[in-house]
Order: sequence, then structure tokens, then C-alpha cells
Amino acid sequence: MWQVIGQERAVSLLQHGLEAGKLAHAYLFVGPEHVGKMTLAIALAKALNCKSDSSPCGKCMSCLRIAAGKHADVQVVQVAKNPDDEGKTKVDIGIEQIRSVLHSASLPPFEGEHRVYIFEEAERMSGDAANCLLKTLEEPPEKVLFLLLTSNENLMLPTIVSRCQRLELKRLTVEKVESALKSRNNIAPQKGQLLARLSYGCLGWAINASEDPALLQARSDRLGKLAEVLRADYFARLESAGQLEFQFKKGRESFLEMLDSWIGWWRDMLLIKTGCPDAVVNIDYLARLTEMSQSFTLLQIKSTIDTLKSTLQALRLNANPRLALEVLMLDLPKGAAKQ
Repeated sequence: MWQVIGQERAVSLLQHGLEAGKLAHAYLFVGPEHVGKMTLAIALAKALNCKSDSSPCGKCMSCLRIAAGKHADVQVVQVAKNPDDEGKTKVDIGIEQIRSVLHSASLPPFEGEHRVYIFEEAERMSGDAANCLLKTLEEPPEKVLFLLLTSNENLMLPTIVSRCQRLELKRLTVEKVESALKSRNNIAPQKGQLLARLSYGCLGWAINASEDPALLQARSDRLGKLAEVLRADYFARLESAGQLEFQFKKGRESFLEMLDSWIGWWRDMLLIKTGCPDAVVNIDYLARLTEMSQSFTLLQIKSTIDTLKSTLQALRLNANPRLALEVLMLDLPKGAAKQ
């Protein structure tokens, strides 16, 4: 059993490739974070090395060792701290990591049938590392499979992308996520419904949030910060821009997630304003969202969403964070922000 939920097309293609003995030597799994890319990669590694006739069985010693991360022929390559040419530390997949992979890939499988290398966040491979891997992708060794996982293929070397078979993993419907939560976790239906909506179709996030209360607390803190900003006068907002800049530099990804939460909040108000309350994501704040939406015009809400999206994009493209955040603080509408 593949145990991959909601990605039937990708599983079907891989299963047919296995049965026909025509798997590609490299695959690029594309999809948002927590949508199931790693789950699919591990399942494929199991299927290639499974000792059972009904692979992947999930029960044989090979499948169990792969699931536990202890199989000698299955390696997950993750982002690490690597020194650059100037001696500074970069957080990426560096060339020494790739050289180590390619050295082991040149050897026969040790305990299974195939060596499988799974590159998590492949878009964060350094230029030198990508070029080093490219040579092997052009002339791949036998019984070796490379699986590159990414949430943003546009950041990858085009020649790397062109030498992989691309499989896109889609976001799941709210109903599928909610159903999966019911079958996997003993959680209250109301909480399951909330997590399914907050996940935006990424089951992995919903499962993590059902097990880790800190994720929902972080979301509450982010919405609390939005309420604080909307209540503040312009002088206080400019002070907040400095605090937000520090937060951004301290944890870039966490900060961008906060802006995503803010966009989701205003999107919910837009849905309520246009008569679509059933599609609201933050359903536990429905009463507050309804009250707040009455204080703004449709144009104001749409303009705020555009402003937040522009700021998010600017920060992702390495704009000056202080300037971008000061503009955001001054552009956000004022008032109607009781919490």
C-alpha cells in the first residue's frame, strides 16, 4: 500500500512505471509544503526495495527500515549549513553533500535492489551543487533513482528540471483532508474541520497541527499582531515596522507565514462581504470576521489583499525589508480591530 492520500494520478504513473520496469532515473515532485511530496518519495523508495510481491507492503524488513530512516540505500539529502568561497555560512544543499551522494551512487546497492536519493527542498541547492549533480543526471548510473522535491521549481537550474520527469502534487480538497484526519487522528469533528480549512489542502500540515498545539497558537499570535497593528496610529505603526523587520531577519519563513495568515484573514472578509461565508477558512473567528467586514468597503478589502500580496512578493524577492514594511504599515486601513 502506497499510503499516499489524494495523489492518485502521481501514484498511478509511478505504479505503472514500476510494473513495466520503465521508471525514469530522476523525478521532480512539485507541490506546496506539506502536500505529501516526502510521503510519496518514501513510498516509492519502499516499492523499489520491497521484499514482498505486493510492493510497497510496508511490513517487510526493507519497508520498515526505510520508514525508520535506517536503510543503507535510501538517503534523504537536506539543507545544511555550508561555507561559501568567502568563508561565510550559507544554508543550502552544498557541493560537498552532492559529491558524497555521487560517490555512494557509484557503488552497488548495499542491502536493497536500488539506491534512492531524496533531495528535500531541492530549490535550495547551490549553483555549484546543481551543476555537479547535473553531470550525473545526464549519464545516470544503473539501479539509482534521484527524487528532487520542491515547492518552487522556478528557483531551480532549468537544466536540472529538464532532466527529471515532473510530477505535480495537487492540494487536497477540504473534505479529503477532514476525512483523513478522522481516520488517522482521534480529534473532535469541529477541530478537524478547522484544521482541514487552515491546511489549504496540505494534509501534512493538518496532521502536524493536530499533534502540536504550538502551530495553532502561532496562528493566533499572528492574527493578534494584525489586530494590534490595525488599532495603532501611524506613529505606532512605524515603530511596529522596525519590530517586524527584526522578526523578519530572525526568521524569514516564519514571518512570511505570518503575512500569509494576514492575507487569509482579509480573504475571509472578502468572502463574507460577497456572500460566501461557507468558504471561510478561519471559521473559529467567523463572528469577528463578519463584524469586521461591515467596517470596510469591498474596495478597501480588495486593496488590502493586494497590498499584502505585493509586500509578500517583494520580501521574497529580497526587497529592503524596512522600507517594504513601513509602506505596508502605512497602507493598511485603520480601525475595526477588536480582538
